[in-house]
Order: sequence, then structure tokens, then C-alpha cells
Amino acid sequence: MSKKYRIGQIVPSSNVTMETEIPAIFRSRETILPERFTFHSSRMRMKKVTKEELEAMDAMSLKCAQELSDAHVDVMGYACLVAIMSMGRGYHCVSEVNLHQETVANDFPTPIVTSAGALINGLKVLGAKKVSIITPYMRPLTDLVVDYIEHQGFEVIDSIALEIPDNLEVAAQDPINLLEIVKRLNIEGADVVVASACVQMPSLEAIDLMEKQIGKPVTSAAVCTTYEMMKKLGIEAKSAIGGTLLNGKY
Repeated sequence: MSKKYRIGQIVPSSNVTMETEIPAIFRSRETILPERFTFHSSRMRMKKVTKEELEAMDAMSLKCAQELSDAHVDVMGYACLVAIMSMGRGYHCVSEVNLHQETVANDFPTPIVTSAGALINGLKVLGAKKVSIITPYMRPLTDLVVDYIEHQGFEVIDSIALEIPDNLEVAAQDPINLLEIVKRLNIEGADVVVASACVQMPSLEAIDLMEKQIGKPVTSAAVCTTYEMMKKLGIEAKSAIGGTLLNGKY
């Protein structure tokens, strides 16, 4: 019998994308590899993508970790990149330790992935030194994301901020529109393009198409999070979708 894994996600209450894109990548993996997966979420209140709401939401993450730990999930993902990055440089390391400690205290130690840390690790796996990114955030939050990424050792050549404050409106974006948006992005000299530096803005349908369009590796926060979850589970990080990071071309 194929081994089954429980995937836990700590999700902003208004996020509807991580519970579609991450399962889609894992389901795609199921078509080529034997492991099977179920998906389980706990939610933190957040409606508007502002620094104040993000900080208040982050404080709820520990309770969510406790709840998911009760379900004995095999890996746990914190599904909000900008919440982590808006808390200060390198905060993903702090968050991962704090969330893991909650699972230890609940007698079920669980590997932790933050989408912020996963994006950084994914860029490293892809060998990136220079990147260009697209975000749905307001410009001040996008600038925080750029600063965070650059503090981790990358050069951000260019960034597009779509400036959408309402989180449900972010989720309503058509991912195929990214194929036009990327034409406005300066990618000259970029090693990797981040189609969505946000786990709420859909991009999965566009990633393989964008790679063909621009001739460079393309990834997203959701793809990197899924990759990191697979690595934490100790299984082969591969999928039939998800661009260079997951389709075996790198």
C-alpha cells in the first residue's frame, strides 16, 4: 500500500488559494509517484493585507499550530509569506522555531515550513543570485518583501506591485494575466522570476507557460512551499506541474 501523509496548513481566514494550489501540486505528484496525501487547515483572522492586520494575524499562528498538532499532521505550513516578511528580516527562522515548539509541547513534534522561508530556500535550490518578482501587495509591503529577499543574499532586479489591498480580490486574479504582467517586468539578468511572491495570488496555471514565454526558470511562493513540504516529509520533491523547481529540469 502507498504511504499516506497528512499535510497541515496555517492559513489566513480569507485565503482560498493555498488550499487549492498546494493540493493540486501534490495531486499531480500522485499521478507519477506512489505516496498519497490528505489536507488539513487551521485559520487566522485576516481580511485586509495591511501591516497592522498581518501582525495581529501572526499572533494567532501558535494556536493554529496546536490545533493542527492535535490532528497529528506530518508537516505543517504557515501559508502567508508577507505576514512573515513584514515582521522583520529573518523572521521566518523565529516563526519556524516558535511553531515547532508548540508541536513539541503538544507531544507531537512536527516539521514546520513557512512560505517565506520556502521561497528563500527554493531560490537557493534554483541557484538564483538575481531575481525579479511580482506581488499583489501595496507598494510599501512589496518594498518590505524586496528588502527581506535582498537581506537573504539575493539581488531583486525589479518588482511589480499590483496594489490590491483586499485579500479576496487578490485570490480572484486570473493567473493567466501574469503572462501579460510579466512583459512589464524587467527580467534582464534575472536568474529566476517569481510569478507570485504571495501564496494568495493564483499563479500555478501560468508558471509552465511563463517559463516557455520568457526562457527562464519561474517559481512562486506556493510552489516553493510545496517543494519544501516534500523535502521535510523526506519524499522526492517532484510533480508534473509547478515549473523548473518541481518538474525535474533543474
